[in-house]
Amino acid sequence: MTDTTIAPGSVALITGGTGGFGRALAALLREREVTVVLADLDTEANRQTAEGLGAHFVGLDVTDRAANAAVVASVEAEHGRLDAAFLNAGIAGNSRDTLDVDEFLHVVDVDLFGVVYGTEAALPALRRAGGGSIVVTASLAGLAPVATDPGYSVAKGGAIAFVRSLAPRLVGDGITMSAICPGFADTAIIDPLREEFAAADFPVLSADEVASAMLAAWAGAEPGAAYVVQPGVGAVPYKFKGVPAARTASGETAVVPQALMPPSLR
Repeated sequence: MTDTTIAPGSVALITGGTGGFGRALAALLREREVTVVLADLDTEANRQTAEGLGAHFVGLDVTDRAANAAVVASVEAEHGRLDAAFLNAGIAGNSRDTLDVDEFLHVVDVDLFGVVYGTEAALPALRRAGGGSIVVTASLAGLAPVATDPGYSVAKGGAIAFVRSLAPRLVGDGITMSAICPGFADTAIIDPLREEFAAADFPVLSADEVASAMLAAWAGAEPGAAYVVQPGVGAVPYKFKGVPAARTASGETAVVPQALMPPSLR
């Protein structure tokens, strides 16, 4: 990632903001004099968490499309602009041995459609600010699906595909969209498996390590990039393998019709 300066006074919105990654990121941003708005389920504990971090708080259920738009509108109304949206809210499934379709759909609703709705809400504000950044918290499970949680794997894989598909269309607006893909990290999601991680002496990421990658993505990600974050490795861009190209009748590589490409790549 190319390091660029994040201007003091910038305004950042973090969904799932009172969880482990959100708290760690908020602390890093406050050190840089960024105005931070944490969006999360509206509870007294979450409000107190935001207050303790010196951040603003807004209640948000990310599965509510209209609520996402209302939150961004409130951020602009109170702070005058939006420079970065960290779409970080996420949950995992608990049914590890059977397919629970209701749970599957709920995880996809939060982890994938929450990203879609958050992006839809943030884009007009970022354009009004003259550009900005959207950083999506995906997961290593979106690149290497896990057998024990198909809903989470599908949602995170979909979020990565969404970022890669949409990012090229935003370059002309000065908006960079990227994803980070942490491995197992020290958050509430791994609570049911903590003893097993400890028994296997398996290293897990700290929330601070992931937050540093999120901050770096705002500062200088490549559009559409997915950054793998692993213990002892840091944040590295994932290299996607291309698919075989179509061939013309004469055996030449076929060229994708320009209508299928964003204006910035035509």
